[in-house]
Amino acid sequence: MTNVTKKAMNKLQENKYTRIKAPIVEALKQAYETPSYQFHIPGHTRGNGSLPEFKKLIGKKALCIDTTDEFDGLGTLHPATGPIKEAQELAAKAFGAKKTFFLINGSTAGNLALAMSLTRKGQKVITNRNCHRSILTGMIISGAEPLWLIPKKFEEWGIWGNVTPESVEEMLEKNPDAGMVWITNPTYEGVVSDVKSIAEICKKHNVPLIVDEAHACLWNFNNHLPTSALKLGADAVVHSLHKTGGSMSQSSMLHISENSIIDEDSVEKALKLLHTTSPSLMLLASLDAARANLDSPRGRKQLERAVQNAKYLRREIDKLEHIHHLQPDFGYKTDITKIFIKDDRLSGKRLESILEIDFNIEVESASDAGLLILSNIGNTRSDMQYLAKCLQKIDKTNYTDIYYLEKKKHMPMLTPIIKMTLREAFYSHKETVPKEQAIGRICAEVIAECPPGIAVLLPGELITEEHLPYLVDYDTVEVIK
Repeated sequence: MTNVTKKAMNKLQENKYTRIKAPIVEALKQAYETPSYQFHIPGHTRGNGSLPEFKKLIGKKALCIDTTDEFDGLGTLHPATGPIKEAQELAAKAFGAKKTFFLINGSTAGNLALAMSLTRKGQKVITNRNCHRSILTGMIISGAEPLWLIPKKFEEWGIWGNVTPESVEEMLEKNPDAGMVWITNPTYEGVVSDVKSIAEICKKHNVPLIVDEAHACLWNFNNHLPTSALKLGADAVVHSLHKTGGSMSQSSMLHISENSIIDEDSVEKALKLLHTTSPSLMLLASLDAARANLDSPRGRKQLERAVQNAKYLRREIDKLEHIHHLQPDFGYKTDITKIFIKDDRLSGKRLESILEIDFNIEVESASDAGLLILSNIGNTRSDMQYLAKCLQKIDKTNYTDIYYLEKKKHMPMLTPIIKMTLREAFYSHKETVPKEQAIGRICAEVIAECPPGIAVLLPGELITEEHLPYLVDYDTVEVIK
């Protein structure tokens, strides 16, 4: 085969995978290939004003396309125009939404906008105890008051489980003045709730259902994965494309569903308050590219590989004596690509350190009981084979668990004792005290380590001795004065 023929075949293969449209990516490519004299922000001017070591590290091309909207025919974010508007419309179509907003401060920006636009001071919002800290932050801003849904606890695994439809219905019947239901699905570890039934209950009570689906942006692109809340009756859904969808860190999407009862214009007005007026085109382009990839034959093939890799790893773990993986049981489902494992002999943190130090493997996170492994669209079968071999070696080796000496807990499993509203506590007069002296006081700050961003303490919560094992890394706590 001649070089010319090889190039032609490679070009055909490339066209096969790039046939799907990516408007922002294409506009940035055009801008890069037709450079202009720049007398505008960003001041590094195509990298010429950057530190040479940094420029060498990330590459000249990256700095050349680091621009903001309004230039080079790239469009604007608020209001969405040009390629940005077209990219958002393509994303809405791909995910099955009526309207999609690109977010450049993670799903946090989407959750804040939803709280600001849909809730108000004193309004009751039904939400799960293991919600992300950004939901709490949004309610601090709006003044809404959470009513806590306590999901099932998987005590053996040291994690939160699913939200039951029965618990949502009971909460709505006890609180007919509740203005919204806001749940997290799936959990960080991949446990899935019955969103369809919860959505039907919310419709019966005429309240909107918001789903923080940050960890499930892949679901609409593979039949082996659960069904997205956008298809199950949710009114708005947030997706962290940067987590598992292939976009750059800090980039996410907020979707308004086809039959949503919420006002999308009010959501956009809130986003305009929260977003920078100089949005990064690199982040926006990465969202456009991630959507285009997931919606292409190449992306769907990658996702199917991720699913099959996860099944392979789970089969290999099933052969082990001491190491086990979380499996679907009666009453809930799981996302197969999120593999939560534990070793009967070791804490999750100890198992994580063994993998990292002895085998050069980094996992998503570790907690008291186990650790989370993600089967990503970028992982290969050889990656999984190496991980499986390492787990086999660990399973046959007599490691000792020394982590208990640190007396630290990682997954907050406590039910809050609320003494003040979030907003009232956050804006009260405060003082900082040693954590041991904080017992019996009212917390004035959000303490939530990421990952997974679940609150250990929230403003207005009574601090008890049970909180101390979660505060090993903290010397002081902010309390109401």
